[in-house]
Amino acid sequence: MYCSDLGEQFHAARIAPTITHLDAAAAGRSTSAVVETIAGHLWRESERGAYVAAEEREQVLADGRRDLAALLGHLPDELSFRDSARACLRALLTNWNLPIASTVWVATNEFGPNLAEFENRGISVRTMPSADVYGHVDVDALENMLQFEQPEFIHVCQIGSASGVVQPVQAIVQVAHHAGVPVVVDMAQAVGHVPTVTGADIVYGTARKWLTGPRGVGFIAVRADGLRPVTIDSSDGFVAGRLGLGQAVAELAEAGLPVVYDELAKIGRITRERLTGIASWEVLEPVDEPSALVTLMPPPGWQPTDVAAAQRKLREIGLLVTCADSWRAPLAGEQSLLRVAGHLDLRREDLDRLADSIRTMGY
Repeated sequence: MYCSDLGEQFHAARIAPTITHLDAAAAGRSTSAVVETIAGHLWRESERGAYVAAEEREQVLADGRRDLAALLGHLPDELSFRDSARACLRALLTNWNLPIASTVWVATNEFGPNLAEFENRGISVRTMPSADVYGHVDVDALENMLQFEQPEFIHVCQIGSASGVVQPVQAIVQVAHHAGVPVVVDMAQAVGHVPTVTGADIVYGTARKWLTGPRGVGFIAVRADGLRPVTIDSSDGFVAGRLGLGQAVAELAEAGLPVVYDELAKIGRITRERLTGIASWEVLEPVDEPSALVTLMPPPGWQPTDVAAAQRKLREIGLLVTCADSWRAPLAGEQSLLRVAGHLDLRREDLDRLADSIRTMGY
């Protein structure tokens, strides 16, 4: 039984899965309408030519751009596309005329590959203070720090790849802007998952996760009146994928954004409650954290290879989860985690199966 009527609708709009999909944080399952939108445009490109087919869908593309920009709290003209969130960050850092020896402040949940991009460009990284053991940014401490020094920009993952913690982005933006510091937000795990109108100067993300759009479509929005404006021109891209993303965003809006956010928060709470205390596995987020991404610390003595083996075993019995190795959030620790990310079609019996399987693992 699904957790809500919305879950029933989510399931009915998609082809029946052949595996229990608890991995929306890696890639969500697209609706049949999204798949048909993409396939239909590819057929039109073959029939009419790629550029003609794109011209025939100009208004649909514009509508999709408008809806996505509104979801991010930006204007349509501020939006550009790349093939992934990481490609968006690379484009930003390439086009942004930052001073030599710049500094960026990040949270402890910062995505490892983002840190590598900063390092590759000689950008020094400093970690913002945490308010608790979960890694939420301490906004009061940040405000105090900004009175004495300012980085070139603050970069924050609204939700990280290895933690369901939701960072207080709006509050971070407020204190940063008061100090004249721009804020860049990685929304790869946030868009379609939690509210994403934050007032940040630059935001970027991907279609394939909680939006349940296609792979190969990333997006970045740069506020035209930002504190340090940067222009990122759109390159020739995956038009069929952008149409599919537009369809996914329209479906999300039709379901009702507040309803979806509330339901995903409920799914996260149900997941944490069900998995707490299972065979010495430790749930790492507060039970009421408003996200559906859940991470589990393995029992004492487990090695990263043990967690990877557990993930493979779960997949073999039809349970799809992620082994979140330490490279995903190297500032947070060195232990590999088990990441569970059920979407709206989560069923309580799925969690029962997962809990029973974890309990009986003999590692």
